[in-house]
Amino acid sequence: MSEIELYSAVLCPFAYRSRLTLAEKKLPFKLIEIDLQNKPTNFEEISPYGLVPLLKHGEFRVWESAIINEYLEESFPTPPLFPKDPMQRAQARIWINFADVRLFATTHKLLLTSDPLQQAEGVKELSKYLQFVEQEGLQKLSAEGPYWLGTEISLVDLTYYPWFEQVAVLEHFRGFQFPKGLDRLKKWCEAVANRESVRAIAKSQKFYLKHYARLQGLASPP
Repeated sequence: MSEIELYSAVLCPFAYRSRLTLAEKKLPFKLIEIDLQNKPTNFEEISPYGLVPLLKHGEFRVWESAIINEYLEESFPTPPLFPKDPMQRAQARIWINFADVRLFATTHKLLLTSDPLQQAEGVKELSKYLQFVEQEGLQKLSAEGPYWLGTEISLVDLTYYPWFEQVAVLEHFRGFQFPKGLDRLKKWCEAVANRESVRAIAKSQKFYLKHYARLQGLASPP
């Protein structure tokens, strides 16, 4: 098998997704951490967008985390992380898209803005999205198991989990409060957090708060 390399960054939740996918597939790989504030001079020759994650499989390069993860699924189908049924695969892709264009996109805007009104709107939107995930996603799709699509872990779970590991950043710096009553979502998060792949690379809330504070030039929490 050709060597696999993953270009990552310590705070990047998208790179985290691909690390989890590689871990769940039990694929050996070389992790290359990039400081996005001080990129190597040749990095744009490696990554056309100048971003992470980027996966190299031999001489072949893939970027964008959702595409990287599907490439890994198709290239190394065991253990499977995507359902075989076309309708279920469509559902999985719908929820992965929802994570990207709703949850993560709103989070990105919220962390970048210093405007109090925009922050309040972003917090409100995130709460709405989490309630939607609870009611339209987990409650309807995963009644038979702890994970998003049932009894087996999938790319949908690996797509969402990094957001929840870093939620303390939103709570501390943007006043976000996790909505009450999302019991199914909390059970899902606990189930994924207990995966061997997650526990092997998980970071503490203190880690994320410290690094985000340093990145933004803010006071680090005690």
